[in-house]
Amino acid sequence: MDTRTDLPVVGMVGGGQLARMTHQAAISLGQSLRVLSVSPDDSAALVAADVRLGTHTDLAALRDFAKGCDAVTFDHEHVPTEHIEALEAEGVKIFPGSRALVFAQDKGQMRERLSQLGAPVPRWRRVETAADVESFAAGSWPVVAKAVRGGYDGKGVWMLDSPAAAADLVATGTPLLVEERVPLRRELAALVARSPFGQVAAYPVVETVQRDGICVEVLAPAPGLSESRALQAQQLAIDLANSLGVVGLLAVELFETEDGIVVNELAMRPHNSGHWTIEGARTSQFEQHLRAVLDYPMGATTLTAPVVVMANVLGGAPGGISIDERLHHLFATDPGARVHLYGKQVRPGRKIGHVTVLGDDLTSVRARAVRAAKWLQEGV
Repeated sequence: MDTRTDLPVVGMVGGGQLARMTHQAAISLGQSLRVLSVSPDDSAALVAADVRLGTHTDLAALRDFAKGCDAVTFDHEHVPTEHIEALEAEGVKIFPGSRALVFAQDKGQMRERLSQLGAPVPRWRRVETAADVESFAAGSWPVVAKAVRGGYDGKGVWMLDSPAAAADLVATGTPLLVEERVPLRRELAALVARSPFGQVAAYPVVETVQRDGICVEVLAPAPGLSESRALQAQQLAIDLANSLGVVGLLAVELFETEDGIVVNELAMRPHNSGHWTIEGARTSQFEQHLRAVLDYPMGATTLTAPVVVMANVLGGAPGGISIDERLHHLFATDPGARVHLYGKQVRPGRKIGHVTVLGDDLTSVRARAVRAAKWLQEGV
């Protein structure tokens, strides 16, 4: 058997770090991920052998890219829904499909569908005028406004504290919805994978630590989370994956409150909250996503250590010693720290990599991960 020709071809639309790490997982399965990238300098385009240049908004580029692919998937949600529908009508196997992905693309449709399913969501409504926002707030400010489409890492989300702020935002013409400000204790994430066959695999629920709208740390498993609440979050993610018809990874971002859990956002792709799984789980989220879209049996999701902490490396101020020198110093002081750099141009606040540390004690493991990420970011 010639495995070079018998193995399937998976195409991933988008050339960011998610595609880069999915490509790394594909290698162990004998594959080389095909990537649609805007630029040859994109994170995944720097390492993948099969790179096609084009934009995700160009139907002709998408159509050409999909030729010869056994399955097409995504490293972001920004492909126009009508383009995905057109490719599906032509017989292209796309996972997740348009009827599922729209609930990660359009927050209004997501909130409507989750409400229909009885999932726990914040009080919300679509708004078109400042008066709509005022009516929703009913004197209880602040309220959270979100762009219906687009937005990530804190972009497309606004905290409105007055009618004047609402009027200013509505005047921009951005399609919006508003939500109550949830009195959260912390943020959690439940990650599951689902295959076309219907097999599901759930990862341990994690705590995500946000700063300025950007995830800076992930703690696995979520410390102090009761078994009953962890099972509730996992079952919720499984139920949503089944109800929405997701194929591939589904990340359910959650708010934990005094009264329970509330769904914040959905993502249908490998997710920042699952980067820890590369070293911290028996099967990484990236391999699991490939297994799912190819309808392979799911891999084990158990932890490889009692505690796993992932810390994002953000771009710092220019200058200082080189990244190479920083790696030398980091590995000399903490040889157990695992580093993943994305090959991205450094900009302040941009995610350029992550560090994962495993161990037995949360306090020490977390301190090591944060220290390593800070060192790589600042070089001091």
